Amino acid sequence: MVDAEDKKSVRRVLIYRIGSLGDTVVALPCFYLIARTFPQATCKLLTNFPINAKAPSSAAILEGTGLVQGYFRYLIGTRSPVELLRLWWQIMRWRPDVLVYLSAARGVKATERDRLFFKLCGVRRMVGIPLTEELQANLPNPVDGTLEFEAHRLARTVSELGDARLDDPASWDLRLSGAEQAGAAEALRPLEGRPFIAVSLGTKVQANEWDWERWRALLGRLAQTYPGYGLVLNGASADVERSDWVAEGWTAAGTAGPAVNVCGQLTPRESACVFAAADVFIGHDSGPMHLAAAVQTPCVAIFSARGKPRTWFPFGLHHRVIYHQVNCWGCRLDTCIVEGKKCMTSIEVDEVFEQVRAVLG
Repeated sequence: MVDAEDKKSVRRVLIYRIGSLGDTVVALPCFYLIARTFPQATCKLLTNFPINAKAPSSAAILEGTGLVQGYFRYLIGTRSPVELLRLWWQIMRWRPDVLVYLSAARGVKATERDRLFFKLCGVRRMVGIPLTEELQANLPNPVDGTLEFEAHRLARTVSELGDARLDDPASWDLRLSGAEQAGAAEALRPLEGRPFIAVSLGTKVQANEWDWERWRALLGRLAQTYPGYGLVLNGASADVERSDWVAEGWTAAGTAGPAVNVCGQLTPRESACVFAAADVFIGHDSGPMHLAAAVQTPCVAIFSARGKPRTWFPFGLHHRVIYHQVNCWGCRLDTCIVEGKKCMTSIEVDEVFEQVRAVLG
């Protein structure tokens, strides 16, 4: 644990966390822990430039929270001596007192290289660098064998700073502003105050996508079952056309409220305001799903088996996840051709519908 004198002496904290929307959200409790531990320090985030249009930057989530006061950015995987020298000089010139390492598990050797780089940058004190296999792994629960959430693993690596309070909703607070709430309210105006279901079809990888026809059939059944509800489809600009097409399943039923497609129209933080107002969120393994979980909205999440079960599920016990652990689970493939995405194609409309009904009643 960090003593009171140590807290006062630390003035500059460099936080290392790469990734995009979902990666940033699952680390929120650790960001709050850092802010509590070093209340007088300026915190800057070392992160990556967005890798594609569907991957908002960390700043798109953290701006407005007060948890960080600046950013250093670099290209993931760069081996350019010029780029690395530029980054080294930026960090050297800023002279951080402490580095807090919140990277995803990348193996002990890669982590050791990171430690050496930060040492060359003049950082003397480092917290959270997982230099053992145990800190790199999502550990199984001794009672039922389920793997810990990634948020748990991150909190374990920085436990010398204290308790990350993962079960406290305040640890996931995005501190959404009045202007962001107003932007969401304007987007929801066509619903005329109806309760609504939020859906996001977005995902960065082909292997995570559920079939469009099944999405359309699911929305048709939900429209018939919940005629007093509206539908809101959210995602990136690239999701507009697909969302319009699947929403026809909802509107064709002719029994429910309007379907509103706001893909590409809202910031990630405005989207969080929309999800907070929804009765349920339905989506793939994606950043929007983690946003919805952060604002405490029950999620029905459709997961491929490309990753290990539970580690990246929406955090909390009130969510419902459909995950079929087929024989090729844990493949980590972005594109699945040989096996035909059988972990996803085996998920039927009835199965997802029943999980939504379990949430809505």
